[in-house]
Formats: sequence, structure tokens, C-alpha cells
Amino acid sequence: MVGLGLFVSAFIGITVLMKILGANLPGATGASFIFTAAVFLPAAVHWYLSLPADVRPNGHVLLVFCAVVLHLAAVGVVLSYGHHRGWPPSYTLLLVPHALGPVILCMLAGRRISLFGAVYATLLGSCLVPPDTILPYIATGLSVGFVGVYVTQRIRRRSRLLTSGLYIGAAASIFMVLFSQTSVALNSDHQALLFLSPLLSGILTAMLAGALLPALESLFQMTTTISWLELGDLNHPLMKRLSIEAPGTYHHSLVVANLAEAAAESIAANASMCRVCAYFHDIGKLTKPEYFIENMDPDDNPHDDLTARMSALVLIAHVKDGVDIAIKHGLNSRIIDVIEQHHGNSLVYFFYRRALDQKKEILRLVEEDKAREDDVPEVTEDGFRYPGPRPQFKEAAIISLADAVESASRTLAKPSLTRVEQLVEEIVRNRILDHQLDECDLTLAELGDIKASFVKTLMSMLHSRIHYPKAPREETPSEVARKHAKEARESKDSEGSSGSTKPQPTKVNHAA
Repeated sequence: MVGLGLFVSAFIGITVLMKILGANLPGATGASFIFTAAVFLPAAVHWYLSLPADVRPNGHVLLVFCAVVLHLAAVGVVLSYGHHRGWPPSYTLLLVPHALGPVILCMLAGRRISLFGAVYATLLGSCLVPPDTILPYIATGLSVGFVGVYVTQRIRRRSRLLTSGLYIGAAASIFMVLFSQTSVALNSDHQALLFLSPLLSGILTAMLAGALLPALESLFQMTTTISWLELGDLNHPLMKRLSIEAPGTYHHSLVVANLAEAAAESIAANASMCRVCAYFHDIGKLTKPEYFIENMDPDDNPHDDLTARMSALVLIAHVKDGVDIAIKHGLNSRIIDVIEQHHGNSLVYFFYRRALDQKKEILRLVEEDKAREDDVPEVTEDGFRYPGPRPQFKEAAIISLADAVESASRTLAKPSLTRVEQLVEEIVRNRILDHQLDECDLTLAELGDIKASFVKTLMSMLHSRIHYPKAPREETPSEVARKHAKEARESKDSEGSSGSTKPQPTKVNHAA
């Protein structure tokens, strides 16, 4: 019902906008109430029947129509400018920022949403041009818009937006030739400028989209791939603290990031988001780093002085501590979600087993009258489980699995392909049996791809090395000189000792 209400609100708002824009554009076809309704009805059906539920939350409805409003406003401004300059409408439509809405939507919401926006923004914009240019406008708008989606879907740096603008402008220039609009430039006093105008329009479209992105990201609480890569700077103060105060956790987080990113790419999830969230998923360990095995001194285990219940509470607390630290440092809301969800409500099994063993020992002492029944602790699974929630989206589930797989892989004495495959299979199966993956939308096929990716990445990390024999070391000139000097001294000493030996006198046997 909320989504339907948003569609109705957007329909009313865009109808009013189209009336205002059409009134200021002489020769425009004009948008009637019926025309706008005829575009919105198939748009609503398309939205709910064709797009998957995970790509059409209510926030995306608002984003789409905000982008369409910006797109139509830019179209109206350019058409009005062309009219005042005296340019033919058939030429002016080539300068329209056809890719503005699609590029914004592609950067923020992905390819499917941006293609949806390109189609219906073009159809709505067609009523702003004269009747004889409606078909060229639709052909140009759809083609240039789709080109814009294609060239921006994998942008990872803001500087690449300029390159995308060149492609968008090149597409508009091709339509200038196809629609025989080169004569407008040839008959003008500014031939070079008019020839290059479609190209410049494409570049300006990309620049305008890049300028609007930060404001839209903040307004709709969305994060582009570019922003994720910027957030993944390892010079972030928290990452620096982690590398100094908890170096074992820092290394663990980097390995989990590699595992999660590769797994996300294998199922077309958000790989950049997985990498960045994995960097920060264990920042809660900064509170008590020495209590976690990767940072622990082998000769001084602080858990030896704690009960199993207290040890479990220390471990469980790193989730809450991580959320508090993330909020304090203003981290992205998705990172906070991953920190909360990466353990789900799983069991701290090691200390749960220790608690059961301690309880068993105390019961034995009670039977021998060496302890009282009041000393027997109450051990329940609930007291040894993380608070949750379970992973709610694919990326959180991938990081949760990668975290468990990386930790367990450290226990393999002689890692082989078979052992690694068995380890990964066992961890994923146990998570499924513990219902940790029930609330995310991973399919069994995707889990198969994730397991294969984990095995491949782990084998590349845990591979053995060939033992290389040491090459004979060449003596330096100074060492050679010292060796020769030593040999000369020894030779001289030997000659001196032999020359100083006196011959023994021959004894005469007088008795003979």
C-alpha cells in the first residue's frame, strides 16, 4: 500500500511539473492528464511484475521519481534554451541530457532500475517536444540512455565519469548524423561549437550526475560503488588502531575481505560493499583485544582465570562494542548492519562445551560430598548465543560465512583440497542447520557458488611452498683477501717452525 501511495504521489507531482514545463515551451505537444496516466499505469505494472522484490523497496520508488523529475527539469531547461537561441527542435533534442536520469539511477540503484527509469523518463519527456520530433526524441532518448547505463554500470572511480560522458556524447553525435542535423552546424557561424555540442552535452551530463550523487546518496541512504571504495581506505583511523592494538584481528579482517569479495562476485552481489564491511566487522574487538585467540599471548591466556560463562560474555560483547564504535565514528549504516549480523544468534560452542564439562565435574564433586548442590551452575544454550539478528541480506550472510571459514581454516595442519572442501562444506551445512541463513535471500545455487569460491581462495592462500636448496654464497673480495692473508701467515709459521728445529746428535755406542 505504501508503494502504491508513492506511485500516486509521484503521478500527481510529475503531471504538475509537465504542465509547467509544457506551458513554457512553444510548440510542445503538452502533457495531458490522460497521457501521464497512460505512461504511469504500465510503469506501475512493470515495477511490480517484472522487477524482483529485492530491487524495488519503497526507497527506490522515491529515488526513481526524484531522478525522473531532475531529468525532465533538465530536458525542459535545454529545450527552452535551444528555442531562445533559434535552433531547430530536431537539433536541440540532440543536446538534451538523455542519460542524466539513467546514469544517476545506475550509480545508486543498479542496472535494472536505471533501464526502467530510462524508458519511462523518455516517454514522459516526449510530450515536451513538437509532434514531428516525438519519434526522433524517443529513439535518441532510449539509445543514449541505454548507452549511459552500459558505460556507468561498473564505474569504480569518479574520474571515469568523464570517460562515460565521452561515450554518451559520442552516441548523441551519431544520432546527429543519422537525423541529418549536421546542416545546422554547417550553416552556423560557430560550426565547430555546434558540431561538438552533442559531445559536450554528454560530458556535462556525466559531470552533473557526479555532482548530484553525494546529495542523493545522503538523502536516500544509499552508497555507490565509488563511495564504497572510498570508505575502504585502510588509512581510516579505526583500521590503523586495529593494526596496532589488535594485529591478529586486522590480518583476519583482510583475509575475510578477500574471501567475501570473491564470493560476492561469484553470485553478482555487491563485492565492494562486502570488502569494506569485512574490514570493519570485528572492530568491537578493540575493546578487549587480548581476549581473542588471534591476538592472544600463548603463554598468558586470560580465559584461564574466567568461568566459561564470563568468557562467552566477553566474546559476545564485541558485537555490541563494534556497533557503538561504528556509530561513534559515523560509519555507513550497512557496515553497522553487518557488525550486528555477522554472528547472527549462533552458539559460542567452545565455551558452551567447557561450561557443560565444568558442570559435569561439579556434579561429580557433589556426589562425592566435596561440593554443594548450590554450586552447580545452570547452563543453557541461550546464555551462550550471540544476540543477533541473523543475516538479513546476501552480503551480510557472505561475510558471516567467510568469517567462520577463515577462522576454521587456521586449524588445518596440512591443508589439502579435500580437507578444505570438507571444512567449507561442514561450516555452511552447520549454519544452515542452525537456521542462520533463514532470513537472507541466498539460494542453494548461490551457496554452491560461494562454497566453490571459498575453496578456491583458501587454496591460493594456504598453498605449500617448494623447499629450495641454498645456493653457494660467493666470497667477497675482502673475504678472499683475508683468506689469502691467513693462508700466507700459516705457511710462514709452518716454515719458521721447521727451520728452527736443531738436528739431534748421534749417539755412539762405546760399549761396542
